[in-house]
Amino acid sequence: MNIVITGASKGLGKAIAEAFAKDEQGHAFFLCARNVAELEKTAKELQEGFPQNKMYTKTCDVSDKTSLEQFAAWIHANTVKVDILVNNAGIYLPGSAYGEDGGTLEKMMEVNLYSAYHLTRMIVPGMMKENASTGFPKQSGQAAGHIFNICSIASIMAYPNGGAYSISKYALYGFSKNLREEMKPHGIKVTHVLPGAAYTDSWSGSGIDPKRIMEAADVAQMVYAAAQLSPQACVEEIILRPQLGDL
Repeated sequence: MNIVITGASKGLGKAIAEAFAKDEQGHAFFLCARNVAELEKTAKELQEGFPQNKMYTKTCDVSDKTSLEQFAAWIHANTVKVDILVNNAGIYLPGSAYGEDGGTLEKMMEVNLYSAYHLTRMIVPGMMKENASTGFPKQSGQAAGHIFNICSIASIMAYPNGGAYSISKYALYGFSKNLREEMKPHGIKVTHVLPGAAYTDSWSGSGIDPKRIMEAADVAQMVYAAAQLSPQACVEEIILRPQLGDL
């Protein structure tokens, strides 16, 4: 399969890439992130650890539409069709809706919502074209495509100091639910992933015991499992929380 993952250099993006990379048959990965050094390091680790795959990387600032267009054009130049799109890139800046710095909401919306919206619009026509005649996969046992939008538990639950982050994740969740309805006739699956706290770089130095919250691999395994179902089944929503509840 051809798999596109944004924000793939670390955290959930890296964990999701690794979950799929373990497949013995191998896949082609198209990974992007802002930091070229971290991105190339991740791709090298995955390539060496799972040599049956092909890793392609391109730096991309997902908050910039022109950069996204270049990323999408690069993907189209290297493959005919994307099988799985994981809109994972995101940013978190704490603050209250009434007291956070000016421009915080705009930045959050650019990274957490607009990037997924624009990239999906650039990628999904290719998924639809492959199955335009029937709306279903031409090969038995294979879906026309699968889009995973990495939302957040903040998409459905307000919490103190969530501010613009919660607003942007609520919006991403709304986009994902609407996209699910639109893609049904085309045989393309859409899954909204709403994880609670999972230990990534953003939690390092926080003083939180890593054992108190989930591992990034926990979320990745659920995404991978959802992608393994028959074309007739779609996991619409995945909600994961730490065993002891939200922080």
